[in-house]
Amino acid sequence: MVQVQRMSRLMIKTLRDDPADAETLNHKLLVRAGYVRRTAAGIWTWLPLGKKVLENITRVVREEMDAIGAQEVLLPALLPKESYDASGRYHEYGDLLFKLKDRKGAEYLLGPTHEEIFTQVVKDQITSYKDLPVILYQIQTKYRDEARPRAGVLRGREFQMKDSYSFDTTDEGLVEAYQLHRAAYIRIFERLGLDHRIVSAVSGAMGGSASEEFLAPAPAGEDTFVDCPACDYAANTEAVTFRATPVDGSAHDPVEELDTPDTPTIETLAAHLGVPASATLKNLLVKVDGEIVAVGVPGDREVDLGKLGEHLAPAVVELVTAEDFEGRPDLVRGYVGPQGLEKVRYIADPRIAAGTAWITGANKPGTHAKNVVAGRDFEVDDYLDVVVVEAGDPCPKCGTGLKLDRAIEIGHIFQLGRKFADAFQLDVLGQNGKPVRVTMGSYGIGVSRAVAALAEQTADEQGLCWPREIAPADVHVVAAGKALQTELALDVAEKLAAAGVRVMVDDRAGVSPGVKFTDAELIGIPKILVAGRRSAEGVLELKDRRTGEREELTVDEAIARLTVQG
Repeated sequence: MVQVQRMSRLMIKTLRDDPADAETLNHKLLVRAGYVRRTAAGIWTWLPLGKKVLENITRVVREEMDAIGAQEVLLPALLPKESYDASGRYHEYGDLLFKLKDRKGAEYLLGPTHEEIFTQVVKDQITSYKDLPVILYQIQTKYRDEARPRAGVLRGREFQMKDSYSFDTTDEGLVEAYQLHRAAYIRIFERLGLDHRIVSAVSGAMGGSASEEFLAPAPAGEDTFVDCPACDYAANTEAVTFRATPVDGSAHDPVEELDTPDTPTIETLAAHLGVPASATLKNLLVKVDGEIVAVGVPGDREVDLGKLGEHLAPAVVELVTAEDFEGRPDLVRGYVGPQGLEKVRYIADPRIAAGTAWITGANKPGTHAKNVVAGRDFEVDDYLDVVVVEAGDPCPKCGTGLKLDRAIEIGHIFQLGRKFADAFQLDVLGQNGKPVRVTMGSYGIGVSRAVAALAEQTADEQGLCWPREIAPADVHVVAAGKALQTELALDVAEKLAAAGVRVMVDDRAGVSPGVKFTDAELIGIPKILVAGRRSAEGVLELKDRRTGEREELTVDEAIARLTVQG
């Protein structure tokens, strides 16, 4: 029999006002409704109702992972530094890692993700191709030392995550495991009631041949993705590509230098010459692992440093400083041009196609040059998509102008390949008796992020509005009065629980009906059953929390209706 949750005994404290530091809807409502409590910046306590929601999401994830044959394990959160040294990710993660030493000086970290440890576990446990393929997963607390934790449980320093890993001897097996996870993720998010998009993504420091993100559209989202209104193309902005074709540059005039004093920026240059910014070539200087690199984009576009960093990962990308110009007469601040640059790698956006002509710096103070043609007057070492994507940019698939939307990342799947297997020499004995290098996939779901995403997507002006699958109860019974109403509410609650319906009943004494109704809306359980003014007649009011529809039912009718729905 399901246990009735009585609010008179439940540790819950609702708030009328939003927390002073709350910026996002999920932060405001999860705190106000008594689901979570802030312990420190980016660290949250899950209170009884919040823990139930978290566990319901965990249950759905576990059921769908088990359904594809994955095996659950639990790895330590405290990890030895040497495992991350072996993969190179101790350096790559940098300040995002929580690092510590034990009393003997041995170095450890709190795990942000577990590719290394899973690889070591499989290396220890599996030696033959006969034991593969295998999928392992865990649901565990992860840690990242976020510089600016924000948005409640959406971006914390510790968070609940499901991470799974597939191991196979062939690339075909990896693709199969990847597709199994992709289908399982669709089922998980559909069961959770999350509106989501599957978008192309970049693998970055994770490496691998393929990567997709599962995004939940929401104004509070920290990810920006593009969506094509004319076809099925969708991608993280970091994965959007632009295809430019070379043009015939033979008709362009020779390079001509222009006297352009006090024009170190694109804005001042365009105003001085009376030309659009799009006619100019912007050259941003960055350092890649300490080496100065120039990045060229059209003057009316900005360089997406995150996108550039993903392309160049695991190298560290940072902007140059004034000190970097010292001893470099070839680098004239505000007047850099790609023609004549010495010992500087030049990366350009595909829009700087061969044959296109530009106005750009002449590498002399107060001087620019026009008719500078790509492929004639300078060479591009690498073409990379590095501009900030804008609404209206052409869809790489069909050419239609793209739309931009905000979203919360709730899942990410990678075909890792052999990056981690190479780092740890993960081999098994193949069919021919020779060692075979294992190939891997990595697949994550943000369990606590899913709570925040659902709050953002489903809440209304009154409060939270959970889908039934993950709500802390199926029915919220409210005793809107004194002894008679409370007695009826408790009786109905017990009968519903006996029928397998999850019930929370507001039997608090000394709390006004108005406060109870407000709390019921705020807490967000799908059905609200009120024992009110017609309790003496055995009549209850049933309200659908999402639609607001109300109807009066007898006790037997209400139990029958809610039992069928349950």
